[in-house]
Amino acid sequence: MTTMAQRTNKPLQDPGGTGSSTLTELRLALTRNLRTSGIYMALVALVVLFAVFTGGASLSPGNITNIVLQYSYILVLAIGMVIVIIAGHIDLSVGSVVALTSAISAITVIKYGMPWWAGVLAALAAGLAIGAWHGFWVAYVGIPAFIVTLAGMLLFRGMTLWVLDNISLSPFPSEYGVIASGFVNGLLGGYGYDTFTLLVFAIGVIGFAVNEYRTRKTRRSYRQPVPPLWLFAAKIAAVGVVVMAFAWQLATARGLPVVLIMLAILIMAYSLIMQHTVFGRQIYAIGGNLSAAALSGVKVKAVNFWIFVNMGLLSAVAGIVFSSRTNGAQPGAGNMFELDAIAAAFIGGAAVTGGVGKVVGAVAGALIMAVMSNGMQLMGIDQSVQSVVKGLVLLLAVAFDIWNKRRAGAQ
Repeated sequence: MTTMAQRTNKPLQDPGGTGSSTLTELRLALTRNLRTSGIYMALVALVVLFAVFTGGASLSPGNITNIVLQYSYILVLAIGMVIVIIAGHIDLSVGSVVALTSAISAITVIKYGMPWWAGVLAALAAGLAIGAWHGFWVAYVGIPAFIVTLAGMLLFRGMTLWVLDNISLSPFPSEYGVIASGFVNGLLGGYGYDTFTLLVFAIGVIGFAVNEYRTRKTRRSYRQPVPPLWLFAAKIAAVGVVVMAFAWQLATARGLPVVLIMLAILIMAYSLIMQHTVFGRQIYAIGGNLSAAALSGVKVKAVNFWIFVNMGLLSAVAGIVFSSRTNGAQPGAGNMFELDAIAAAFIGGAAVTGGVGKVVGAVAGALIMAVMSNGMQLMGIDQSVQSVVKGLVLLLAVAFDIWNKRRAGAQ
């Protein structure tokens, strides 16, 4: 008599079988988490599409580097925004916070002549204070985040105009510009490409492979379904090829951008927090079922407060990166950044109702937005058309989320 454990593990023992079973395994692997796999397939498809439409210009080393530098602050905002959305909230103020924190940094460094790092610290402190302000009204007063952050969007935009006296302020010292425009290269000698960049990405691929293997081993020990070995190996190989191709483009341009190192640290840190800490699980619990989370002992008010403190901090980081990139502070900085960050989170798999989403998915969503914007710019498409396309992509992403939930419910 076949036990449940044997029935569960039977597909795992099958090394591939016939061509029909192989296709079945592949289909099941892709549809098991359709939302996640769809994000990455869409990203790859967009990269290939624009490479064809631009005659390969979108994949040139210089353009790849430019995408990293130009859209890095949106990636930072997307990390914070997906956490807010997972908890069932929204933050409409991040663009204004970017503007205000960059203005505070500029005033500190340019107007008052303090060291560049003093401007960074001042911006971070302002971001934390703004996050605490939002967190207080949302968590302890009970005003919906939509209203609180809408008020914050107006409040902090006005404060930006007041701080800058309605004029732009520039330039920053050269050290400040390294944050968003600096590169690490030449550490291992020159061969026509930067060896250090390739080494860093190769270590990253090895780390990814080891982590995936450990995850697979753990799932098997708990008799949970895992993809067949050939598909697992194919996934590792595909990721390795894509990552090293990206690394090669950077290595043949100007090397490893400093801001990319910062982004990698943020992505790994927040992925760890959301997936492997009590605080991360509490955020998912609050977004999934607020009443159940409260009854299970989750300190909902405290968690919500720190979610917005974190969003304020990451908005300040984005403000620092943006001001470093533009070498100054402008009253209109950060305009519409909140919509880009929200779109990135939803495109990356976050659910409108909360409780669902991943940091890596939000980053992938932000990269989709970046690749679309960059590709359409290279093609000379009008800005109005670009806005229409972005709006349609966001609408389709949310529609896909709703369809996927209905599909899962029907099963």
